[in-house]
Amino acid sequence: MTPMEPLTEAAYDRRRLRQWLAGEARADGVARRDVLRLAAAAGLAAAVPTALAAPRASAATAPGIVKPLPDELFTVRGTNAETKFESLAGTGQLTPASHFFVRNHTTTPRLDAAAWKLTVWGDGLTGGAREFTLADLKRLPSTTRTAFVECAGNGRTLFATQQGQAVSGTPWTFGAIGTARWRGVRLADVLRRAGLSHRAVDVMPRGLDDDYVTADGTNLGRVRRPLPLAKALDDVLLAYEMNGEPLPPDHGHPVRVVVPSWVGIASVKWVGDIEVSTKPLYSPWNTDFYRLFGPGHPPEGSTPLTRQTLKSVYELPWNATLRAGERHRLTGRSWSGGGAVTRVDISTDHGTTWHRARLHDVPRHGSWVRWSTDWRPRTPGPATLLARATDTTGRVQPGTTAHNTQGYLFDAVVRHPVTVE
Repeated sequence: MTPMEPLTEAAYDRRRLRQWLAGEARADGVARRDVLRLAAAAGLAAAVPTALAAPRASAATAPGIVKPLPDELFTVRGTNAETKFESLAGTGQLTPASHFFVRNHTTTPRLDAAAWKLTVWGDGLTGGAREFTLADLKRLPSTTRTAFVECAGNGRTLFATQQGQAVSGTPWTFGAIGTARWRGVRLADVLRRAGLSHRAVDVMPRGLDDDYVTADGTNLGRVRRPLPLAKALDDVLLAYEMNGEPLPPDHGHPVRVVVPSWVGIASVKWVGDIEVSTKPLYSPWNTDFYRLFGPGHPPEGSTPLTRQTLKSVYELPWNATLRAGERHRLTGRSWSGGGAVTRVDISTDHGTTWHRARLHDVPRHGSWVRWSTDWRPRTPGPATLLARATDTTGRVQPGTTAHNTQGYLFDAVVRHPVTVE
């Protein structure tokens, strides 16, 4: 990606929004009045279905999730399972499937890989619809890419606990992320094989999970979210392997979309069809959801969220107890949607002084780096640990994150509490 790409993406989305408001775009499952309603709303937290605000639970199972969810690895949040970040210590750069978080809108479907087909269709093709089996995809040149997938709401609870601001949505801490080595085919190759037209502007993958019905009974259909063609032709994968194995059911078996560095909703699981359009496309997942609303944002909301942001997290339980006078090796991970993380600074005195952490991975765009530092606390009592990342774009984690009502893209330096005794 070139340094100018974020500006290009922003300009593209501004144009798409103008076309949408002018009635020149095509929306699947969302009425134009909904955007106008959102534009007129003052406190948009109520626009989020209450089903998204799943209560915290501690069970080892969750409705519709196939894999085991042991308490030492996961916190169950409704239909989702959040990885306990401290459980990643010692797992290596890649997140094992056993530890990888699960974000489900409904339930994990059990699909037969031999019977699965992908349909590529729409007026952005030069001919009719084209079907691909898994065997067809595997005959195309394969590509392997290490990339994180992260929910846009990862870190949402910190808006309330650290910044004192109310937000809505699933109360993730920082475990709604995982990094894997994905293998599959480039979406660009499949689109070109299907007969991509020079007039195409958007593509919209759709999952094969059940329709998503909100708490008020509104059926939004299957999860789907459009991508601008420029991104679709860049680094997007149709992945059929995760860390050298076929995709597990909860992570998209048999084929999923992987959109490196973008918010996780773009990486549609269990993909079943892809619409290719000559007009901008919209769905509930980039109108009602996955925009920034609230004070400081446009009345109609921001442009649809694309890139993830910059974060650092300790692999340490919240409110952990550490012994005074002993040497402790503190570890953590930092990542960015804008560039590779090249530096992580640590403070153990509330930000008065900082020193560099040791990086244990080669910085790469779209992946995280592991880091460590040594600390020998001397004085018993409460303490706060800080970690602040810098990426190749020059961006540094801020002290606070601008508020938005749905709690997306928290990127402030986390104040991690510990007790020294």
